[in-house]
Amino acid sequence: MLNPNLADIQLSQEEYGRYARHLILPEVGLEGQKRLKAASILCIGTGGLGSPLLLYLAAAGIGRLGIVDFDIVDSSNLQRQVIHGTSWVGKPKIASAKQRILEINPHCQVDLYETRLTSENALEILKPYDIVVDGTDNFPTRYLTNDACVLLDKPNVYGSIFRFEGQATVFNYEGGPNYRDLYPEPPPPGMVPSCAEGGVLGVLPGLIGCIQATEAIKIALGAGTTLSGRLLLYNSLDMKFRELKLRPNPVRPVIEKLIDYEQFCGIPQARAAEEKQKMSVPEMTVQELKQLLDSGADDYVLLDVRNPNEYEIAKIDGAVLVPLPEIEKGPGVETVKSLANGHRLIAHCRSGVRSATALGILKEHGLEGTNVKGGILAWSQEIDPSVPQY
Repeated sequence: MLNPNLADIQLSQEEYGRYARHLILPEVGLEGQKRLKAASILCIGTGGLGSPLLLYLAAAGIGRLGIVDFDIVDSSNLQRQVIHGTSWVGKPKIASAKQRILEINPHCQVDLYETRLTSENALEILKPYDIVVDGTDNFPTRYLTNDACVLLDKPNVYGSIFRFEGQATVFNYEGGPNYRDLYPEPPPPGMVPSCAEGGVLGVLPGLIGCIQATEAIKIALGAGTTLSGRLLLYNSLDMKFRELKLRPNPVRPVIEKLIDYEQFCGIPQARAAEEKQKMSVPEMTVQELKQLLDSGADDYVLLDVRNPNEYEIAKIDGAVLVPLPEIEKGPGVETVKSLANGHRLIAHCRSGVRSATALGILKEHGLEGTNVKGGILAWSQEIDPSVPQY
């Protein structure tokens, strides 16, 4: 529970009207609204989770909001990142978020940190704030946020989303568990697809972000029961909630300093392996592929290793679909052998990464092939703009 000095906190006449529905709640009242105005909350990320939680924290009357983000608004964000608008595409997310926050509540102080959160700057950025809200989407930053909160003794309001499922809890609060009690070790790189690879239902982060905002507000008020010690799981497709108990691990390693979280999560090793794999597979440009397709040659097979739903969105004429998971599991290898049958093998995916992986697997089974550099994204950008980008 936070214990701010409320003696110097005053509400203006406009604020009394603005927060009227809070003031008449016995659990909030005038003292509670002053607590919200005295509170400072740092949000890491202004994406799917950061968008709704920042909107509602501002509307609730949190006096100081900090935002950490270095990304720009992309049109693909707008399906779920509701704090941003079309006019902000190509511009910094933090600037977009600040403008929207001040439209909602001009009484908020908004601090902007247009930078990547790192082991070098995390403690300095987090230190001035009472509560930290994790709106990130990658494991290195989640571990970094957790460890910085542990070192600074800050509550960490956590949320994550993927496809139709989300989860939320409160870490490092009043002796409760932290992120390392839930995930002692990160998963291998690439095992958990990003939203860009796996997709996400647009309304899902709205719900999880609102849960995070609710938890942050309760901590600031010192009211209610938080999710500390409980992991809330939500499946939007089935509209089901369930809870798992979380407890501190008595033998967990003591967090004494911030480390290299990219290294901890195996990112450099994975990149090196990916580059090595790419170098072992011959490449061709989309221009070279276009020349081959236009030549009328029939001594090749163009293999598309994306998922079926991606194939429905956009395709290159003549490409045959054999998804990477089928190749990884084995049956797809036999399918490709049957298709190749002595023909030249060319493979593509969305950006060239999965097709390089597929060709690496096929090479182990005696099938040599060429990867299309940049995949169907490059094809759309450089050859045929009528092919949708996603």
